[in-house]
Amino acid sequence: MIRKLIVVAVMMAIATTAPACTNFIVGKAASSDGSVICSYNADDYGMFIGLAHYPAAHHAKGEMRDIVNWDTHKYIGKIPEAEETYNVIGNINEYQVTIGETTYGGREEMVDPTGGIDYGSLIYLGLQRSKTAREAIHVITTLAETYGYCSEGETFTICDPNEAWIMEMMGKGPGSKGVVWVAQRIPDNAICAHANQSRIGKFNMKDKKNVMYAKDVVSFARSKGWFTGKDADFSWKMAYAKPDFEGRRFCDARVWAFFNHFVKGFDRYLPWALGKDKNAEDMPLWVVPDKKLSVRDVEMAMRDHYEGTPMALDSSDVAAGVWQMPYRPTPLVFTCNGKKYFNERPTSTQQTGFSYVSQMRSWLPRQIGGVLWFGNDDGNMIAYTPIYCGNTTQPRCYNTPGADAVTFSMDNAYWVCNWVSNMVYPRYSLMFPSLKAVRDSLENDYFNAQSEVEAHAAALYKTDKDAALKYLNDYSNTKAQQMLDRWKKLAFYLIVKYNDMAVKPDSNGVFKRTPEGIGATVKRPGYPDAFKKKLVDATGTKLECPTD
Repeated sequence: MIRKLIVVAVMMAIATTAPACTNFIVGKAASSDGSVICSYNADDYGMFIGLAHYPAAHHAKGEMRDIVNWDTHKYIGKIPEAEETYNVIGNINEYQVTIGETTYGGREEMVDPTGGIDYGSLIYLGLQRSKTAREAIHVITTLAETYGYCSEGETFTICDPNEAWIMEMMGKGPGSKGVVWVAQRIPDNAICAHANQSRIGKFNMKDKKNVMYAKDVVSFARSKGWFTGKDADFSWKMAYAKPDFEGRRFCDARVWAFFNHFVKGFDRYLPWALGKDKNAEDMPLWVVPDKKLSVRDVEMAMRDHYEGTPMALDSSDVAAGVWQMPYRPTPLVFTCNGKKYFNERPTSTQQTGFSYVSQMRSWLPRQIGGVLWFGNDDGNMIAYTPIYCGNTTQPRCYNTPGADAVTFSMDNAYWVCNWVSNMVYPRYSLMFPSLKAVRDSLENDYFNAQSEVEAHAAALYKTDKDAALKYLNDYSNTKAQQMLDRWKKLAFYLIVKYNDMAVKPDSNGVFKRTPEGIGATVKRPGYPDAFKKKLVDATGTKLECPTD
């Protein structure tokens, strides 16, 4: 997602933007059930966006397609439509192809504002026109090479039920109408990640099966004086987007945290993630995990706040406030007493517009095998609901008429989930357990029902494909709307239970009363012990009670 938040000119070499998004990738032999799995949080302050849908269609010769910038909604131009386009729901299509991204910026002089297509449009054009990940790479790069690319440096996750790929692309500068790019297949037994920092370094140009690239990917860098060595020593990111402190601490640290969950001894690369040691060993592009990952493992990784690491946003940091909030206000970089400081940037962030974990399975009928586990807010603060890749209508809560970035709606998941999240953030340790209990209960229900739901759909599919797809579509929409209803109840519960920083006792969600019928006596938890010490250390004897 394009990085709009203004920070400082040094940050990521782009003065007007700030990175946010994260993608995790799991090869089919690295997953617990043989799925290819990938994730995406689309982050941007002020973003309001729901679940996309592009219906399958046939187009007449000469029919044109409007290109509208995904971020700004500004009209760019037109391109010819494809003869046939496929059904797309969210970021997955009916063939289970999934595409996500993170923006890394790279060399500012490589941006071509005259280009005819932005990165967001390329995502959905790729989904509409591709049956496999390899085909999507061809579609995206061909479109960019034909019409020009107007966005910054971008890393794409491109997956299907059999293969997972990471691709990086950049323009060639103002008026060039051209791009350079490289794509690498992630080994089936490996996991990968990117988070707004270019990740592809050296790549094997002779491995035609697992590596694809622009024919001038090296020669263009040579022509600009950015690379002078042998072709075999060429590193994409060192030539086009060299990591600096911000790229490592704000971006690669998220990658490190993901790998660190699943690979023992990954402290070896902690100095790289911390960003201050210029001679630190760089992380590999992918790693083989110590255990096979499930969809739920990836969901939990999307909820990470660096817990248990030197970057943890915990009670030792005064910015956590009274109730250990693992979130920090923006901008990332701030100035105090003439010096610059920064906030940590974990994967889970309050600025997420939508988040998903995509599950792609080759052994099931294609429109049953693909599930987009979707949520319309910070992944930590929502329950991911199942959206099947053959769905043709969105849940109303993810596509709500009248709701937008400045119009609240009780029928809209983005707004109801944000309402609850923003109640919980400042009193996190006090209130989050209540949210987590509801979140986990809903997700347990979805996963427990998945096999039965899909078995019924598969049986229907054999005799009546349309009925099977309608069944899955109705199921997806019903679960999303039920989630919204449960989240509204959660909102009302939180308001009552934690009103005025006290806690009303309840039993299974029912608030207790006295025999006379009034509310039972509230509990007053006061400060957590960790904050008491910080408060006393900061105020000295000012608040100390006299001893007599």
